[in-house]
Amino acid sequence: MSKLLALLRSSLHMLWMLVTVVPFTLVILLMALFGVSKAHRYPVARTWLTHCVDSARWICGVRYQLIGQEHLEPLKDVPVVVLVKHQSTYETFLMPGICPKPLAYVFKKELLRIPFFGWSIGSLDMVHIDRANNIRAFAKVISRGKELLAKGHWVIMFPEGTRIARGQVGDYKPGGTRLAIAAGARVLPVAVSSARCWPKHSFVKTPGLVTVSFGPSIDSANRAAPELMQEVQQWIEGEMRRIDPEGYASLGSEHEVG
Repeated sequence: MSKLLALLRSSLHMLWMLVTVVPFTLVILLMALFGVSKAHRYPVARTWLTHCVDSARWICGVRYQLIGQEHLEPLKDVPVVVLVKHQSTYETFLMPGICPKPLAYVFKKELLRIPFFGWSIGSLDMVHIDRANNIRAFAKVISRGKELLAKGHWVIMFPEGTRIARGQVGDYKPGGTRLAIAAGARVLPVAVSSARCWPKHSFVKTPGLVTVSFGPSIDSANRAAPELMQEVQQWIEGEMRRIDPEGYASLGSEHEVG
């Protein structure tokens, strides 16, 4: 595919998302206005996100495959903290459509200012934090996270904190494992090779296959948060090398699993 064609297709996909987010957001806000519960608003948001993923396949040729789905079945009735490798916006949109429980994202409060998209997520069961105040942010993750886990949501976090370039390893912070320990939840590590098709800070998407791999869940009981996060990191980064060997091979041996 030529660079020009990829740019045109990516522009069309972005236009499609910008146009469709408006009616979906209006529906969510009207539901909130008329007292419809957040639990019933969530499927509307999930439908839009799923349409964004589907349209990326139709317009840009970005497909996905799932590995390790057998690890999800035993978790349907237990609290779970989902810790995901973060390479692109793609997995943010994809995860609600492939997980069996409603997801509560932990995200920076600045996203609430984005017209329509921010208004939608602000009206749902999520955890928005102020990163400028780490102590207060962590306390909110624990208190609000425990509340949402008790309601039957899964809390999803990106332990590296931001999108990481293909083949790179970010700083895995133990906030997610601390929440899991505090709430008595299991930890579900997820590896995602999305940068293969939608790189960090890139507007242009290229056709290809994104692999999403669910790992075995980990019991958080009697664990220390840093040590548990190290186990999560070792599994995710090891799995990333398996599902996207080209992305890591090109960077050489200095990027070993921590």
